[in-house]
Amino acid sequence: MSIRAIVEQCEDIYNDLDFGYVRDWKQRHGAKAMGFMPVYVPREVIHAAGMLPVGIMGGGDAMEIIRGDAYFQSYICHLPRSTVELGLAGKLACLDGMLFPAICDVIRNLSGMWQIMFPDRYVRYMDFPQSWVGPGRDFYRAELQELQHDLQQLSGVEVTPERLNRSIVLYNENRRALAELYDLRAEEPHRVPTSELYLLLRAGNVLEVTEHTAMLRAYLDAARQADRPLRDNVRVVVSGLFCEQPPLSMVRAMEGSGCYIVDDDWVLGARYQLGETPQSDDPLGALVEAYMKDTVQTSTRYVDDGHNGDFLVEQARRRNAEGVIFAAASFCDPALLDRPMGQRALTEAGIPFTAFTYSENTGQIQVIKEQAGTFADSIKLWGTV
Repeated sequence: MSIRAIVEQCEDIYNDLDFGYVRDWKQRHGAKAMGFMPVYVPREVIHAAGMLPVGIMGGGDAMEIIRGDAYFQSYICHLPRSTVELGLAGKLACLDGMLFPAICDVIRNLSGMWQIMFPDRYVRYMDFPQSWVGPGRDFYRAELQELQHDLQQLSGVEVTPERLNRSIVLYNENRRALAELYDLRAEEPHRVPTSELYLLLRAGNVLEVTEHTAMLRAYLDAARQADRPLRDNVRVVVSGLFCEQPPLSMVRAMEGSGCYIVDDDWVLGARYQLGETPQSDDPLGALVEAYMKDTVQTSTRYVDDGHNGDFLVEQARRRNAEGVIFAAASFCDPALLDRPMGQRALTEAGIPFTAFTYSENTGQIQVIKEQAGTFADSIKLWGTV
């Protein structure tokens, strides 16, 4: 399959707010679908219960928010309002439940609203440990056991160790393909435009995991052979987009400003875990250990050792980035409160940075493009800002 055909398929999925793929998949398989909010959920458990995990990341810039604005204050991020709009418009009726992972107080409140708005559907707020020793493991295992029990009841499919190990294998393969894609972009960014990578990631929120892995492999094969021009762009890491997602137009604007984005933290639910989960006689325990020992540092993962920002510095150095762009969603407390610590670490490391905020329906694309372009030019001229 050609790059163009793959990207067009991904863009169709990105623009389909009616989730036609999910409806078709449910009809073909006679199974259920479970929605989840961004950042992280254990998709392996959902998959092992015979259900389709579906990542919900708001309505983007294609949906007008009317009823959603009645549920939340104006001084919070845009994501929950557009998610409410999707729900009330019936566009999420194909989902048999929703998982709301612990991201911030806004998402916690959204989970409670969802229970009131849709009392006939399964709704669960998933808390995650912030202690990385003994009690945290016990707490997270209990959370997974309860989730597994609920999903078995909902789907009618028993999550046996064999089924869970099989799902772990499939998601390991998916992470491996995503890691290859990110490595290829970092090594030869002209071969993997970030707007295409972003669409591939977003498609993974909806597609069944084996279909998504096959799509990634097809794209990788085509991208390695593609003849694309190498430009004099600055290599940057983009940070702070782990929850509310940027509109595609903003990604393209940043890319067209003279920046090669060589790493990022968007659509993080697919890449929250850095390595692979081993198969074992206790696959649920393996998922617990993978979360406790081998996940990225984000604004939603508390670090109390005084080394906030070290992960970002290491990320920039590993990708040979020349600068970092902080691009937090407007009113995103976790990202905006974490940003000064990241900036301090970058300053101490001598890595230039700039910062702006956005929303998923932002109308300031030109301003963002100009700021990113000015940042890129300053690095080219002086190596700093």
